[in-house]
Amino acid sequence: MASKKQILLPVAVLLGGLATAFAFSAMKQPPEEKPEKVIHPLVEVQPVDMAPMQLMVDSYGLVTPKYSTELVAQVSGQLIALSDKFVKGGFVSQGETLARIDPNDYEAALIEAEASLAQAHSALEIEQAQAHVAKTEWQRIKDNAQSTIPSELYLRKPQLAEKLARFKAAQASVKRAKRNLERTYIKAPYDAIITSRSLSLGSVVNPGSTLGVLNATSVAEIRLPVADHELRYLRNNGLQASVSLSAKVAGQAVTWQGKIVRSEGVVDNKSRMTYLVAQVEAPYADQAQPLRFGTYLTAKIEGISVSNAMRIPRHLIRDGQVALLDQNQKLTFKPVTVIREVDGYAVATEGLMDGEQLITSALEYPTQGMQLRLDTAPALAPDTQLALKEE
Repeated sequence: MASKKQILLPVAVLLGGLATAFAFSAMKQPPEEKPEKVIHPLVEVQPVDMAPMQLMVDSYGLVTPKYSTELVAQVSGQLIALSDKFVKGGFVSQGETLARIDPNDYEAALIEAEASLAQAHSALEIEQAQAHVAKTEWQRIKDNAQSTIPSELYLRKPQLAEKLARFKAAQASVKRAKRNLERTYIKAPYDAIITSRSLSLGSVVNPGSTLGVLNATSVAEIRLPVADHELRYLRNNGLQASVSLSAKVAGQAVTWQGKIVRSEGVVDNKSRMTYLVAQVEAPYADQAQPLRFGTYLTAKIEGISVSNAMRIPRHLIRDGQVALLDQNQKLTFKPVTVIREVDGYAVATEGLMDGEQLITSALEYPTQGMQLRLDTAPALAPDTQLALKEE
């Protein structure tokens, strides 16, 4: 059996530990009670800035020449000369000779026509002289004549008319021969760029044979499709409106200025678009950045002007209202008038005033008059942020 000492010693140690723990517990100060702090939602704002705004209508299109001509031979013969510029991509000036058809037959025809004209002219002059003699003779003998009115045959009027007709026909033959001789020169009708050439040196052509195609470089046109609901943002349906045309050239953005000159006047059956036609003068004048035919362009057509408006991200407008932060940093809702929505933005013209603060951050369960707060902490510089991340 355990002795009395062995039993009492553990009990005494346990009681001593409990007494010590109780003493330490009694000495500990209770935690200080802090007042409950209410944290209001943090928001971001953007100042309202109402200002005059020029509305723009977006479109796109391909650059095409205003004039494109197919060169066709008007006389037959062999091509005996071709200009070095008469190649695809070559630039030619108005009146410049591109090709020459063998003119020998046409020069001979002109000589024959001129000879016939000379003969007809001589015969006409002889007949005119004979008619004058006949008239003089009649004046001399008319007192003894039985008839006071001479016959036209006697005065040689039919003979004179015949010689005059032959003379005019000879003149027409000379004119035709000269024109055919001129047509042996194939000339550019205007300043142009050669699109294609169909024949080569030594080829034989006939009237109607195609020699090539060229495009005028004086004016470029771009057909711009515009949706029906976008036309209301254009003055006079876009006629005479300025248009900014942009494209990537050699990896760089380049812009040209043009003008809407006409509307095609119909709605396309497939796209249901109305096509406006823009023109750019002298598209190849700038040798550094020419507006080349076939280029795909994006266009911004100048629309109506709004005296007082602001662009607002579309997602900030709900049920025709926007959220604002008032002077007491409380949430308030205000209705706005939206006249247009494009590219994720809405153009508001009424309902907002300069100096108001538009809330741009999302809020959970927003209610009218709820208290909000702004982030007034200074923004960290990029170097400081990087240092904090490294730490």
